[in-house]
Amino acid sequence: MKKLFEQIMKFGIVGVLAFLVDFGVYTILNFIFEKAGLASVFSGYYLVSQFFSFIVSMIFNYVLSMKYVFERDENMSRKKEFTIFFVLSVIGLVINEIILYIGVDMVYANWKWLQGWMSSGFAKTFFKLFATGVVMVYNFISRKIFLEKK
Repeated sequence: MKKLFEQIMKFGIVGVLAFLVDFGVYTILNFIFEKAGLASVFSGYYLVSQFFSFIVSMIFNYVLSMKYVFERDENMSRKKEFTIFFVLSVIGLVINEIILYIGVDMVYANWKWLQGWMSSGFAKTFFKLFATGVVMVYNFISRKIFLEKK
């Protein structure tokens, strides 16, 4: 139980660092879209930002997770390990994108009282944080099942 707790703590630290990379890239890309005037032309720009930020943070997360969090299965090739990590991450990306889309385009866009309570930028941040929490739980469980030495 102690080993599992330590692993969850390491996963949390790596996750926070990966989140900072993800959120930083997401915020910078949104800023670029908005300053370039593309946000008014393409309303789904934040989904594109999310896609690229997720990819960058996924690679960062892979390197740290397999070095510090999970015990590698030496019978599994690095290519297979990365492929499984990538597939699990893509599933996480899909979950993340769906939650972000539902939160921003379906909930926030259609609930006037919510629009009065929070700005569009805050709504995107709020639903991004919520999606990150859901995907974090999914990531730990799926990686523990499919990648860690049995």
